[in-house]
Amino acid sequence: MACVDRLQNRPQSTPRREGEKNLKRASDSTILFILMGLSLIGFALHRTEALAPAERIILDAAVPAQRVIARATDRVSNIIETARHLDSLQAENKALRELVDQLMIENVKLQDETREISSLREELRFKRANPSFDIRAADILGGKVVGYDPSSAVAYIIIDVGASDGVKRGMPVTRAGALVGQVVRVGQHASRVLLITDPTSKVNARIQSSGATGIVTGSVDGTLRMTRIPPDVEVHVGDIVITSGYGGNFPRRLAIGQVTKVHKRDVDPFQTADLWPAADFGALEIVSVITDFEPINYDDLR
Repeated sequence: MACVDRLQNRPQSTPRREGEKNLKRASDSTILFILMGLSLIGFALHRTEALAPAERIILDAAVPAQRVIARATDRVSNIIETARHLDSLQAENKALRELVDQLMIENVKLQDETREISSLREELRFKRANPSFDIRAADILGGKVVGYDPSSAVAYIIIDVGASDGVKRGMPVTRAGALVGQVVRVGQHASRVLLITDPTSKVNARIQSSGATGIVTGSVDGTLRMTRIPPDVEVHVGDIVITSGYGGNFPRRLAIGQVTKVHKRDVDPFQTADLWPAADFGALEIVSVITDFEPINYDDLR
């Protein structure tokens, strides 16, 4: 029933509506024919060059616009190409930085190995040139410096050899024949060495050229000074100072330093000399422990 009602109530077409539709179709057809006709006329005129003057005017007017468009297009292309080039340069720059970092690391390792080899060669030359001290065997044990605190109140280094390697308290420590210090504490696999630059260090020494004796002590600024030099001995800048062996704390003939300044006054009972250390305490990497030398224990003689 509802379906019948919808059919009965659907809008009925009227003659007026049908006329409007026919008019619209006629208008669309007319516009289409006009456009086609204009196209054909334009094509015919172009073939006969009848429109040549007008085309030239239009083309001349379009040239500036085309130039602007071309320039804009070129700029966009350049921007895109520049962006691509920058990306390529950034990637290349990153790769080069990584290569430089790698080469720097390898260079540091190579320099470190070169210094170590040089130190070992110096130690070997010294060992061959000095097979004995005080007519006794002087076995030399090499050790690496693994700890150093220059800001400490006590000047010392830690080396990577200890009791398991035969190191004992009191053994001298050298660097290519130059006295560095003395072992003061021994662990199983490491030892502490008191440097001769420490103010508490005292080394019996003599001037090589004259044989004059004295005592070399350290100082808070890391320099060395030879005291108690007899007043009647000529001491010159450049004289070499070595261990004397007196006192039994160090073997003889180990280089200590070189005289840089002499202090002599008539009122003083002794002369004093400033020394430049023979060992480079700022670059200690590999040192030697003289294992077959033990200092004399004076307590046993009392």
